[in-house]
Amino acid sequence: MKRLILFTGTLSLLLAACSISAPAPTATLTPTIFPTIATSTPTLIPTSTPVQLSLRVKDELVNCRFGPGTGYETINELPRGETARVIGRNDASSWLYVRDPGNPGGFCWLSASVVEIEGPVDQLSVILPPFVTVTDVSLRAEPNRIVVNCSQFPQTVFFEAEIKTNGPTLLTWSWEASTGVSSNVGSMIFEEAGTQVINEFYPIGGPNDYWVKLHILTPNVLEEQVNFPVSCTP
Repeated sequence: MKRLILFTGTLSLLLAACSISAPAPTATLTPTIFPTIATSTPTLIPTSTPVQLSLRVKDELVNCRFGPGTGYETINELPRGETARVIGRNDASSWLYVRDPGNPGGFCWLSASVVEIEGPVDQLSVILPPFVTVTDVSLRAEPNRIVVNCSQFPQTVFFEAEIKTNGPTLLTWSWEASTGVSSNVGSMIFEEAGTQVINEFYPIGGPNDYWVKLHILTPNVLEEQVNFPVSCTP
């Protein structure tokens, strides 16, 4: 009886060992096939071809301007009979955006009233007016040097800035001095391209090396500085 029990226990252990060591059945995986992704840049096919036309100048001498209007700076002058390639227009079709014949790679605007053009002008692309900028700032101090008796303070220094733009815009600016004084924001309207002058003055309380800065805030950001020494004799 004891032998039977021992044999049964031994058989149970053997069956358990076979159950642990037997490898689990391996599932067969079906490989997933992914589409090949192209690494090259795709070629974009335009849905329509932009319209380009040719024109001929019919007036004696016409201005080709920075923007669509007489308030913009003149870039080039085209004589009668000159031809140009038209690539766009303003919303009213009263001005045409052309390749500048006198400036390879450049563009300018011609009034539609001074040219002859054939073709569907209304199918030309509408080009937005350009962003007008301040193109030049010239700042000077008057006097640009002060030498006085030390008992003659305070002194006054005047500043003048000539500001040029290439089109109509709203100009805003502020002044800053080395004394720590700064001005409020000033504004001026340019009705057309050109140069306008702004002025300012500051009292000087004693000898030192001073500077004044003019900060152009709009239409673009610029800064111009002028230095002026101030000295005195006892």
